[in-house]
Amino acid sequence: MQLTNLSSGHLQMPMQSLGCGFIKRTTGLSFLRGALCALSVIVVGAIFQGASAADAAKTTAIQAVAPPNDIGATKRLRLLTTQQYVNTIQYFFGSDIKIEVKFAPLMRTNGMLMAGTSVAGISDAQIETYQKISNLVAAQVVDADHRGTLFPCKPQNAKAADLACARKFLARVIDYMYFVPPPTKHIDNMAVQAGMAADSLHDFYGGIQVVLESLLLSPNVLLVVEADEPDPLHPGKMRLDAYSQASRLSLFLWDAAPDPALRALAKRGDLFDPKKRARIVDSMIASARLESGVRAFFDDMFGLEGLETLSKDAAVYPYFISGLASEAREQTLRTVVDHLLTKNRDYRDLFTSRETFISPGLASLYGVQALPGWRAFTFPLDAHRAGILTQASFLAMNSHATRSSPTLRGKALRELIFCQKVPPPPPNVDFSAVENPDPKLKTARQRLTAHSQNPACAGCHRITDPIGLALENFDGAGRYRPNEKGADIDVSGIVDGKKFSDIEGMGEALQSSPALPACLVRRAYSYATAGSVPASSEPVVGELNKKFATDGYRLSPLLRAIALHDSFSMVVPPKPVADEKDRSVASAH
Repeated sequence: MQLTNLSSGHLQMPMQSLGCGFIKRTTGLSFLRGALCALSVIVVGAIFQGASAADAAKTTAIQAVAPPNDIGATKRLRLLTTQQYVNTIQYFFGSDIKIEVKFAPLMRTNGMLMAGTSVAGISDAQIETYQKISNLVAAQVVDADHRGTLFPCKPQNAKAADLACARKFLARVIDYMYFVPPPTKHIDNMAVQAGMAADSLHDFYGGIQVVLESLLLSPNVLLVVEADEPDPLHPGKMRLDAYSQASRLSLFLWDAAPDPALRALAKRGDLFDPKKRARIVDSMIASARLESGVRAFFDDMFGLEGLETLSKDAAVYPYFISGLASEAREQTLRTVVDHLLTKNRDYRDLFTSRETFISPGLASLYGVQALPGWRAFTFPLDAHRAGILTQASFLAMNSHATRSSPTLRGKALRELIFCQKVPPPPPNVDFSAVENPDPKLKTARQRLTAHSQNPACAGCHRITDPIGLALENFDGAGRYRPNEKGADIDVSGIVDGKKFSDIEGMGEALQSSPALPACLVRRAYSYATAGSVPASSEPVVGELNKKFATDGYRLSPLLRAIALHDSFSMVVPPKPVADEKDRSVASAH
């Protein structure tokens, strides 16, 4: 079973299979499973099938009147990411609710995982994962340790149904977890189902657990369905409706579903008033939750999800111990948050700054004194580390299990940091010069020089290698080395016309490149709208680039500018697009 073409706004699966597939089959209550299944089918069909017909009519209307140079983004039907789902649950039920199951990886589209949320599918394996999470969460919410604080009432009899108390609790959950408020009848039906389960189980909280598990599996929780409406401020054009704007804002800035307060402001129409909208966005940016949004964005932009499955040959890198990859990921995200949010500094300085955070495991890798826990740390001048590209996350992730890779590092830098596409290698390339080199070729620079003498390879290697070779003082695990096989390592290079002789010089060359901040703006806009940047929005990106520079390349003003720009909430009709899935340079490099 697959859910495809999410960005089109239409569900491509039988409603019956979706609803029934979400119902847990271990309660032993066949009649209850049937009732919940029927309820799920009714709700899903009413919300999504009804929306599809209205959406089709609106799309036809906008195509008839909208000018071809219209700006904005296509409305999305997208899947919540793992972290968005976790954040939404923990913001409401508390951070002590443990969720350890991971969703299946998303498809990276045009450089961003977030863009893949609107073109992904839901497989049977993913549904099983959702079931595990919802079962785990529901069991914790109703247990003796949590029910006293999470329930707004106590049942008259803990061994029987209490419709009033069940409805009060479920109404609060739905108000927080659903992206769009459901009809009153829906909440009533959920309370009835909880009562049926409670009477059968002789347990009020057991009945709540069964229904809560189903609720957490609802498409109203897992899927973000954006809806549009005519824009009175721009006749003939369409905009996201209030709830869709609230969802897009919250997912962008907080990496979670909007809370009841934001939904209430949306219902009141405040998001359509420019002054009120600005105050709302400023409040969201000032919130402590912004850190979650910033971490999620840079985790996506820098491709740090690759560290989840990273492995190194223990015989080659015995110091790359278990858990170090996740600590490397955390180091980079802590550095980003501290630099861009806490200290409100220039984004470009991330690539030259020596200030960071280290754990005991990372201290061992970096060859510095290890102290308990995480601590702020500044690399000394003789450490040869400056900027996030010299941190273990980037260096280890873009290397092989047994050796470093200038090509992988250069490709990652070009694509992730500069937004420049590196073409895939031609078929049947001979990699023997790299994999089984002449023993006289001791350094990577020597080996790659021999390899790139092949004219078919030279084009791509001219793009990747000059940057990647500048990081060869770090082995495949990220540890510093002054030489390789007894030969000194030459780390000189050139970045878009600017020459450098060491890693510090490379950081300065990156810092001065216009492509560096321009890529961040493009990625942030793509992340905010959960899709690639259409040609019609290129002027918007250019405008945001200029403002980013005017604001000193600081992140918070950029987030504010994107969230308040007309294009953030304006809707354009979808256009057929070519396959945008990223292609990878062959792993043999």
